[in-house]
Amino acid sequence: MIRTALGIAYDGSALAGWQRQPQRRTAQGLLEAALSQIADAPIELTAAGRTDAGVHATGQVVHFDSLAERPLRAWVRGTNSKLPASVRVRWARQVDSCFHARFSAVARRYIYLFSDDSMGLPQVLKQTWSGPALDAPAMHRAAQALLGEQDFSAVRAAGCQSATPMRFVQQVVVQRLGALVVLDISANAFVLHMVRNIASALRQVGLGQRPEGWLMALLAGRDRRVLGPTAPPQGLSLVDVRYAEADAAEALLPQPTGAPPALLSTVATLDRL
Repeated sequence: MIRTALGIAYDGSALAGWQRQPQRRTAQGLLEAALSQIADAPIELTAAGRTDAGVHATGQVVHFDSLAERPLRAWVRGTNSKLPASVRVRWARQVDSCFHARFSAVARRYIYLFSDDSMGLPQVLKQTWSGPALDAPAMHRAAQALLGEQDFSAVRAAGCQSATPMRFVQQVVVQRLGALVVLDISANAFVLHMVRNIASALRQVGLGQRPEGWLMALLAGRDRRVLGPTAPPQGLSLVDVRYAEADAAEALLPQPTGAPPALLSTVATLDRL
């Protein structure tokens, strides 16, 4: 049995999320169908994390086991030939059987995009949360309350199945890039809707509706009802998954083949800033 890891990118606009669902179009469902054709046998994927309906990815990592011996280019180019342009395999690597896309991961990184006015943006950046101009420095200062290990019940969706609301946020930055405000956050893992709810909270600070210290008080109160509506999914992208093991880190150096969709290319560019 050969274990293979893949780097995946997808525009989630027309998808019902990552996870396979009956009668619904999902990233996992599309990829498994395409990979199964290349392997000439059923393929089941394990992902570093699930994304909600409408959420995008430039750095999703998955793995699968198969008896099929194929050159790595077949898992990339062959699979892409059977996928819509909105879903791309960016790279493939053989990995050790102890590697696990989800459980070996030590960090996930997301970005959330806000825009001052979507009417003035290029088409590739239409998928943001648009509205009045935001105070990015105030949002950044408020966001530092998220750092470290703590209880994230206040930004956890009611349907979350995780056994604990405790998560460790390693880094969070909010900065303005022209008409965009970018929330960049990394953590060991995230509870359900955590980033979107954080985006909602920070937007309230950016609009001057809440003081900068409010986010700290919100987290301390552990009451999701205080926050208000969850931010829409279209501004959110999973951009990176990190692994601690030296062999996994070497194996998972991205070697993109072909370009991901236009939106994802733009998000990847923002990710490098």
